[in-house]
Amino acid sequence: METRPITIDNFAEVAEIYRQGLATNIATFQNDLPQWEEWDRGHLGFCRISIYEHNKMIGWAALTPVSGRCVYAGVAEVSIYIGQDERGKGFGKLLLHELIAQSEINGIWTLQSAIFSENQSSIRLHEKCGFRLVGYREKIGKKNGVWKDNVLMERRSKSVGTN
Repeated sequence: METRPITIDNFAEVAEIYRQGLATNIATFQNDLPQWEEWDRGHLGFCRISIYEHNKMIGWAALTPVSGRCVYAGVAEVSIYIGQDERGKGFGKLLLHELIAQSEINGIWTLQSAIFSENQSSIRLHEKCGFRLVGYREKIGKKNGVWKDNVLMERRSKSVGTN
């Protein structure tokens, strides 16, 4: 098992795993694959992690800022995707633990996730990694014409931003 940063050089692999997530219709409101430039602009410059086994990308995780206001500089939203053939094997837990560790090194005190309510495996993964339920948004948006609910989860660091 090896982690590598996400760069333009391995973005095609990131996009393929993202495409597999899009196909589930329970991973994101987005329907189209972003190009590198759009993806790069939308994510923080750190905590762009991919996980490989036998030189094959298994999954990836990255952080999006929740706000441009300086008071929220330590708060970020989690994106995590695992390849369809690798789900349920513990790779998500390894990846999310690494994302948490790197986020704290980079001064992030709160990680949050908005997860489709039917995506129970992602909700359980977040719970196993120390996230707690903080809310529920009913019919927050439509995906392919169907209203979706979001479960809001967050993890507050015990070491960053504590004083």
